Amino acid sequence: MIKKEIGLGFVTGLLSAGLGFILCIFIFSALSKQQLGFSETISASISNGSLGSLIALGTLPNLFIFFFFLKKNNYYRARGVLLASLIAALCIAISKFG
Repeated sequence: MIKKEIGLGFVTGLLSAGLGFILCIFIFSALSKQQLGFSETISASISNGSLGSLIALGTLPNLFIFFFFLKKNNYYRARGVLLASLIAALCIAISKFG
């Protein structure tokens, strides 16, 4: 039961971070002067070294989901969201230092 709740929170956190990342990519591609597409924006962020920043902005919805689960007393789901955020932090560290 506990593993199921943590897993559900983890999947929710991953989906939220993924959708947030995609939304950030679309926003930055729309705001760029060169009108880059989705894949070109990712390539440009990798070459500029700003991929970690986009991942960090993409994980901001996890903050709201984490506190929502805490307010509803779903502590194990909140732990899963926190675990997904830690995975995103690991991805940021790899993109910055790897």
